[in-house]
Amino acid sequence: MSTLAASVEGSNPTLNITIFALFVVITLVIVFRASRNTKTASDYYAAGRAFTGPQNGIAISGDYLSAASFLGIAGAIAVYGYDGFLYSIGFLVAWLVALLLVAELLRNTGKFTMGDVLAFRMKQRPVRAAAAISTLVVSFFYLLAQMAGAGGLVALLLGIDGKAAQSLVIAVVGVIMIAYVLIGGMKGTTWVQIIKAALLIVGALAMTLWVLGKYGFNFSSLLQGAVDKAGQAGEALLGPGKQYGKDGTTKLDFFSLGIALVLGTAGLPHVLMRFYTVPTAREARRSVVWAIVLIGVFYLFTLVLGYGAGALVGPDAIKKAPGGVNSAAPLLALNLGGPVLLGLISAIAFATILAVVAGLTITASASFAHDVYANVLKKGKANTGSEVRVARITAVVIGIVAILGGILANGQNVAFLVALAFAVAASANLPTILYSLFWKRFNTQGALWSIYGGLIVTIVLIVFSPAVSGKPVDPKTGKSASMLQGVDFHWFPLDNPGLVSIPIAFILGWLGTILSKEHDKAKFAEMEVRALTGAGAEKAVQH
Repeated sequence: MSTLAASVEGSNPTLNITIFALFVVITLVIVFRASRNTKTASDYYAAGRAFTGPQNGIAISGDYLSAASFLGIAGAIAVYGYDGFLYSIGFLVAWLVALLLVAELLRNTGKFTMGDVLAFRMKQRPVRAAAAISTLVVSFFYLLAQMAGAGGLVALLLGIDGKAAQSLVIAVVGVIMIAYVLIGGMKGTTWVQIIKAALLIVGALAMTLWVLGKYGFNFSSLLQGAVDKAGQAGEALLGPGKQYGKDGTTKLDFFSLGIALVLGTAGLPHVLMRFYTVPTAREARRSVVWAIVLIGVFYLFTLVLGYGAGALVGPDAIKKAPGGVNSAAPLLALNLGGPVLLGLISAIAFATILAVVAGLTITASASFAHDVYANVLKKGKANTGSEVRVARITAVVIGIVAILGGILANGQNVAFLVALAFAVAASANLPTILYSLFWKRFNTQGALWSIYGGLIVTIVLIVFSPAVSGKPVDPKTGKSASMLQGVDFHWFPLDNPGLVSIPIAFILGWLGTILSKEHDKAKFAEMEVRALTGAGAEKAVQH
């Protein structure tokens, strides 16, 4: 019997579905109870700014620790070793950029969305429209990763190997996600994220201790086990170069990926929006500190889980599983604790996906309703009820688009797909945010050139990269690592465009600014005082 067959037969589909259903029912009840106080736009978008710093920090970690963190990184470390751990390092270090440069300043300057900050001292309508488009694109790329993770995960649990059946699974995930957002708004979504973060960290801790226990709590023995299981290529797991070191291009890819990961977090709309759910700037700072601690601890767990999956399951078995590289953590759970642990860990992974996609969906729908509908189309004269109604309609549309995109991306490594979202965020959003907060001369034309230029350059480079087409077929799996199989129209050599697109976006923002004479010194001074002191911010507290 092959490892693949054994892995599928070792799972208990009835038990898995029961655990899944139990989680969904419990969280829907919580979301419904939370929704009873959702009456205003502030309630729907920012949970009434009623969460404390620690609560929001846990929710941020729940939002941030996505399927990429749990499924994708564990799989990347199991298969590529040291190079896979780059994702963990990049995702964690990125939080320092968010903490030091944007968290508190954004909380003080904005109201509900990134567009509030960017439009503070510029022409409202064009900048808000650009910010909304950027938010929708970043959210779409991030949603692709979560949906792909859902398809692979449930395929493994139910032994589903057909594309049609996996597509149905992705559609079901999308429908549940839409229900969370429509019913609960940000308050319900936040509680789901808090619950999910607690479950994920406890589950990862239990598996980490279990794996280490099998090797006498000796990490060196665990590494040796991973090397032995991988056969002739085992030694390569312990040093750089297994994935990103074969030639000059892959080394550049490694550098490009690192830049996108480190700079991308501070430009992710769904992470930025979480800072608006706390009452004060001080609580925003506490949120980030809590988030860094929880996220840092979790990423240490991924090192053990990844190498543990490599040692106990084996890279070949992982790559051949229905979910591919994303199956490492569930297969490790099956090896450690049988069907029961597999069901529990997979339910946690499923909860992870649902919580993150709900957060992404509410962010994207809020950006469209608040920035485009209320401030561009209605010129700031929309009433609260109609704005929230448009947000809910947008959530349904985004959910449908995410389902279709997830079906297309099914089978890709989710950590890699998330890295593309980070590249888009770092290129389109981060330059504009930093220029807005810190450059007195920055103006509307610079913002538009930076956002649209960053978006266009990044998307074009992704479409014509090996990530989409042109990678050779792996003889062991019979599949290409590219999204589209059997075609090749790539001309850009790097998988991740961050190395090229991020500097271009900064240059475009600078160039657009100096070529325009528009400049509002008074408005920048007002923004600077508000950003640094909180005076005039939402629910500002004077000390």
